[in-house]
Amino acid sequence: MHTTITNATTVRSTTAVAGARDSVRAFLDGLRRPVVAQDAADTVVLVVSELVTNALRHGGGACTLDLTAHPDSIEVAVHDTSPHAPRMRVPDLHGGGGGFGWPMVNRLARSTSVTPRTGGGKTVSALLTR
Repeated sequence: MHTTITNATTVRSTTAVAGARDSVRAFLDGLRRPVVAQDAADTVVLVVSELVTNALRHGGGACTLDLTAHPDSIEVAVHDTSPHAPRMRVPDLHGGGGGFGWPMVNRLARSTSVTPRTGGGKTVSALLTR
């Protein structure tokens, strides 16, 4: 048994990242059983925030967020128009240049994947414990 929201949120600006987080909270609140624990829900929201922000910043300026609830996990998928995969890099501790998000997503998720999309772009997915 699983519940899917397809194309839950199309995000076109960094100010809309808050809307993506709200969509995730509404999705998680709407799940019946098993209920998602608060710390797990916070982790899903954080991962969505990072993936959507990265897609907007590095992936062409717009993205689509899909959420899927499985019995023991939540799958987050962010689609954007860039063919370039996220990469690990040394975090910028002084200039605010980033480098923290993708390593954090990889630490928080059970697994991550980057899949090229037919017609261009990619999907970045993270599977998180429910």
